[in-house]
Amino acid sequence: MQLNPYFQEEHQLLREQVRRFVEKEIVPNGDAWEQDGCVPRALLLKMGELGFLGLTHETAYGGSGLDVRAATVLAEELGRSSYAGVTITALVHTNMASPHLALAGSAEQKQRYLPDIIQGKCITAVCVTEAAAGSDVAGIKTRAQRQGDDWIINGSKLFITNGVHADLYFVAAKTDPGAKGSRGISMFMVEKGSPGFSVGRSLKKHGWRSSDTAELFFDDVRVPAANLLGAENQGFYAVMKNFQHERIMLAAMGVGEAQKALDLTIETVKQRQAFGGRLFDKDVVRMKLAQAQTQVDAARNYLYYVAWLDAQGADCIKEVSGLKAWACEVANQVMYECVQLHGGMGFMEESVIERMYRDARVLTIGGGATEVMYSEVAKRL
Repeated sequence: MQLNPYFQEEHQLLREQVRRFVEKEIVPNGDAWEQDGCVPRALLLKMGELGFLGLTHETAYGGSGLDVRAATVLAEELGRSSYAGVTITALVHTNMASPHLALAGSAEQKQRYLPDIIQGKCITAVCVTEAAAGSDVAGIKTRAQRQGDDWIINGSKLFITNGVHADLYFVAAKTDPGAKGSRGISMFMVEKGSPGFSVGRSLKKHGWRSSDTAELFFDDVRVPAANLLGAENQGFYAVMKNFQHERIMLAAMGVGEAQKALDLTIETVKQRQAFGGRLFDKDVVRMKLAQAQTQVDAARNYLYYVAWLDAQGADCIKEVSGLKAWACEVANQVMYECVQLHGGMGFMEESVIERMYRDARVLTIGGGATEVMYSEVAKRL
C-alpha cells in the first residue's frame, strides 16, 4: 500500500494497530454499550495500555510525543468502527479535554494528572458549552470569584461529553465579569466529588448513544488557586487554540464514518436483487456511489493536508475551519445517500446504517457549527 505523502510509516503502523483493536474490542461490544448509554472504563484502560490515549502528550508523562497526524489516524479509524459514541468518548478525552492541561498546565499540574490521563485511569471532560453559549464561547455565564487561596465557581454547563463518568473537568468560567466579549474567561480544573459540583442529569440524545452527555451544576464549588489552568483571564484563547485540534478530530471521525457507511452500502447493493439484477448494476446506483466516494476521497485528502499543515506549526485557522465544515457536511450527505440505497432496511433501528445516520448529524453542530466555520473562513478571505 502506497503511503499518503503527508504521513510516515509510523502512522500506517498505528493505523493497522487501531484497526485491529476496533475489530477485536469495539465492534463485538458496541451494541451493548449503545444500550448501556456509556463506554466501560475497561475499554479506555485498554486503550491506555496500548498508548492510544497519549499519542500527542509529552513522553515525560508517558505519552508518545507525536503530532496531530497520529491523532487524526486514531480518530479516522475509530470512526470506521461505526460506533460514533465510542469514538467521541475517547477523542474528547485525548484531544479535546486533556490538551487544556498539556498546553497550559504547569509542570506540577501535569505531573499530578497527565500520567493517569494517558493510562486511562483519569478520564477528562471539557466544560465550556452552556444553555445560551455554544459556538459563542464569549457568551458563557458561569463565574469564578477569588476568595483568599481559593476560587468559588457558580453556574452550569450543558451538553458535556463524558460529563457523567469523567474524573477531571476543565471548566471555563468568567473571572472578570466586567470584561467585554472574550476577555475575562479563565480555565479551571475541577475534580469529581468536589463539594457543590453535581451532575444534574444524563441527557438522552438523537445519536452518540454510547457516549454519556450531561448537564452540570456548580454551586459555590471551591477549588484551590493552584487549579487555575494557565493565566487568569486568558481562558478564551486557550479554548480557541484547542478548538483547532478538536475540529480536525471531528472531521477525521466524519471521514472514517463516511467511508465505513459507503463500504457497507456497496456490499449491500452488490448482494441485493431488484428489477431482474443486482442493484449495483443499475447506472443510477453506481453513479450515486461513485459521487459519494469521490466526496469522501476529497474530504480525506483535505483532512490529511490540514493535519500536515498543523504539524508544521502553520497558521491554519482558515483551513481547519473549512475542513471541519466541509468534511462533516460530506459525512451527512453520504449517510443520507447510504440510507436511501439501503431502502426500507435503512430506516430500521436494527440496521447499522440507521445508527450511523443518526450519529453523523451532530458533526455539523458540535465543535463549531458549519455556519460558524464558514464565517471563520470568510474572515480570512
